[in-house]
Amino acid sequence: MKNIAIVMGGFSSEAQISIKSGEFVYNNLDKSKYRLYCVHILKDSWKYVDYNNPQIAIDINRHDFSVVLPSGEKVCFDAVFNTVHGTPGEDGLLQAYFKLLNISQTSCDTYQAALTFNKRDCISVLQRYGVPTAKNYFISKGDVVNHDKVVETVGLPCFVKANQSGSSFGITKVYKKSELDNALEVAFKEGDDVIIESFLEGTEVSVGVITYDGEVMVLPCTEIVSENDFFDYEAKYQGKSQEITPARISDQEREAVQEMAVQIYKFLKIKGYSRSEFIFHQGKPHFLEVNTNPGLTQVSILPQQAQAAGISLQDLFGSVIESCLSD
Repeated sequence: MKNIAIVMGGFSSEAQISIKSGEFVYNNLDKSKYRLYCVHILKDSWKYVDYNNPQIAIDINRHDFSVVLPSGEKVCFDAVFNTVHGTPGEDGLLQAYFKLLNISQTSCDTYQAALTFNKRDCISVLQRYGVPTAKNYFISKGDVVNHDKVVETVGLPCFVKANQSGSSFGITKVYKKSELDNALEVAFKEGDDVIIESFLEGTEVSVGVITYDGEVMVLPCTEIVSENDFFDYEAKYQGKSQEITPARISDQEREAVQEMAVQIYKFLKIKGYSRSEFIFHQGKPHFLEVNTNPGLTQVSILPQQAQAAGISLQDLFGSVIESCLSD
C-alpha cells in the first residue's frame, strides 16, 4: 500500500477551512488502498496528527518530509494530497518544496499555482486568450490612491478584493467613493496587493474541471444565489446562500461556460482539480477567478458537482491520487 500524506492548514485566514477539507478527504478515501497520514502544516508547526488517537501529534522532519511513529517506524510518503487553501499550498510554495524532494502532489505545479493565486496576473494572461473579465484597477500597499481614477475606471458599485486570498476574505462591495479607503484597509489585511473590479450584473456560476481517469472532465455547473449582497464568507460557509446544481441556465449558456472553464484549465496547464467562477453579464460568461485547491468539505461546491455527475467521493479523491502517482 502507498503512503499518502493529506496536508491541510496553511498560513492564511483559510487554515481552519483547509483542515475541514483535509478531514473530509481522509474520511472518504479508500483506506484499504492507501495508508493515510493527516499532516497539519501551520505557521508554527508541521505535525502528523493521528485521527484514531488525537493525543498523538508528531513533528514532521522537513528535510525529507518524513515522520517517525511512536513505534520507531520512519514513514516516507509516496504522494501528497494537497488540501491547503491559500499560502503555502495554493500559491506554489509547497509545490516547489515537494518538487525539490521528488514527491508528487495532487494539485497543479509551481508556476500554475503562483499564477492562478495572483488574480491580477491570472486575469492579465487570460485576457490575452480572449477570456472576458470585469474592468479592473490594481493598487499595491503604499501607492497613492486616486479615488476619482478608480471610479472612472471601474464605476460604482465595485468590488475591492485582496489580490491573493480566498474564501472571500478581504473583499468588500463598495457603493460610494467615500467607502474605498475602508475597503482597501480590509483588503490589505490579507496581502500587499489589491484588485478593484467593476460590478457585473448577472447570474453567478461555478464550474469544476478535473482530471478523472486520465481525462480532462468538466463537471455540472453550480448556480450561486447569495442571501447576502454577494457570495461572501457567510454565504459560502454559514448557509447564507443557495448552491443549485445543475445551474438554472440555458443549454447554450451551459455549453459556453463549460467550454470556457475547460479552455482555462488547458490554457494554464492546470492539473488535479480546478473550480472557476463566472458571471453571465449581458449574455456572456465573464471570468472572475480560478481556484486550484478548491474547498473539499461536505458543503463545498466541487464535491457536490462530482456527485451530481455520478462520481462518488471515494472515486473523486482516489482518482486524483492515482493520477498523481502516475506522473
